[in-house]
Amino acid sequence: MKGIGVTVTEPDRAAPAQDKPGQSRQDQNRQAQNRQAQSRQALLDELVRAAIPGWAILVVQLNNVVATRLGVTDTDVQCLHILGQYGPATPGALAKRVNLTTGSASRMIDRLVAAGCVRRVPDPGDRRRVLIEPTQDGLDQVTAAYAGLVRRTRDDLDGFGDEELDAVLRFVRASERDTAAEIRHLQSGRGELGGTHA
Repeated sequence: MKGIGVTVTEPDRAAPAQDKPGQSRQDQNRQAQNRQAQSRQALLDELVRAAIPGWAILVVQLNNVVATRLGVTDTDVQCLHILGQYGPATPGALAKRVNLTTGSASRMIDRLVAAGCVRRVPDPGDRRRVLIEPTQDGLDQVTAAYAGLVRRTRDDLDGFGDEELDAVLRFVRASERDTAAEIRHLQSGRGELGGTHA
């Protein structure tokens, strides 16, 4: 008796994946690098165009609030910061530091003297000159006014490692130098707002 033949077919096996044109390992690496570059550019744009300007505006607003509480102006607060950091200075030196004319600086000093924040003292190196020095009360008032922000900033920085803190410090110092250079550039009359440097 002849048996019924059963034909068994093997299941189709997927052909090995072939590299598509334009999808070589080199091209894949290039695409990955492009995505990484785009991600970095997006991060830089967010920092330079949004985060940093937004922070700077809030700092200006905070300085205004502090000045109002002290009964002085924003520029007066800048003067107190400078005196607290660098020590006594001549009225002329202060005028340059806060970008004021000699007359405006004189009025600024008068306001700060009236508020008990600074005093005029003889220059020990030249009795003909007068120095402006901060009073302890003036320094204490400024320190107290910014104590909340200092505390919040320290709390934020606690989450950073030493290398990250070093990177933050390098960036802040570089920004400080760049901002000072841009101020000088614009004051020189050669710079235009929104323009590029020669």
